[in-house]
Amino acid sequence: MSYSSSATGIVLAAGYGSRFDPSGLHNKLLATLPDGTPVVFQSARRLLSAVSRVVAVVRPGSEKLAEVLNEAGCDVMFSIDAERGMGATLAAAVRATQDAQGWLVTLGDMPWIEPGTVEAVARSLDAGASIVAPFYRGQRGHPAGFGAMQLDALSALDGDAGARALFMSEAVERIDVEDANILRDVDLPGDLQLH
Repeated sequence: MSYSSSATGIVLAAGYGSRFDPSGLHNKLLATLPDGTPVVFQSARRLLSAVSRVVAVVRPGSEKLAEVLNEAGCDVMFSIDAERGMGATLAAAVRATQDAQGWLVTLGDMPWIEPGTVEAVARSLDAGASIVAPFYRGQRGHPAGFGAMQLDALSALDGDAGARALFMSEAVERIDVEDANILRDVDLPGDLQLH
């Protein structure tokens, strides 16, 4: 790790991934990339390239997922709140890490974000930004950074909108990147192939 942020990383890994496998038998986060690495493992490692502590949030009963995230170097948290959506999941993680200097948040199904992009967002957060996000050709992507001053707002999130309202109500520090992977996630099995 060339840069180590004081922020705490959060991997949101509690979704159902129902478009990936409508039967619910195969968790897309455990699907493997062409090199055999599980999607969520690589997503977590990308975040760990810039922060020393990452908390991953999973649904109760996701033991295999927790095991893979532990192997990647994450602290795993099981949250019943996850059933209420991404906002509730993020709020649970923030409440569990209230002492953090800030949060760098990514999704478990985004394994291709460049380490340089993660570092750029982390550096901006460490420099005092309240909310920071990477943008590729005008579109906001991940990871998102939130300063410690956002503790109350993040802790109050609920439902499935994530932190979308915060991005609309606050001045967001934009980092323009040439990393299209900030927008690329795994929704369908075909997404696992390299483009």
